Amino acid sequence: MAQSSTASLTLRAAPPRDPPAAVALLQAAADPVRWTVLARLADGPRCVCDLQEHVDVSSTLLSYHLRILRDAELVTATRRGRWIDYALAPDASSRLTEALPAPARDLGGA
Repeated sequence: MAQSSTASLTLRAAPPRDPPAAVALLQAAADPVRWTVLARLADGPRCVCDLQEHVDVSSTLLSYHLRILRDAELVTATRRGRWIDYALAPDASSRLTEALPAPARDLGGA
């Protein structure tokens, strides 16, 4: 009688191409105020006055957080007269996802 052998194969995703850049990107998003801003912008572009209503920080501190998100290229800014509208960068979600380490997937049989 032949014995059955079950082989297991574990695939691991490649780590981010540039780990320091991935960490910097995740650090830019890893703040409660910045996360709230990103969540609001996921629903569409917003002016600073709208964002201010959803975060409990001064306008100066909100500007600081928006600057960090702009520097990380997670948001874009468009001037509209004296107002500035912010939007989630088109590739923000995919860049954040790619920055995360991927879990191993077990493709072995039972």
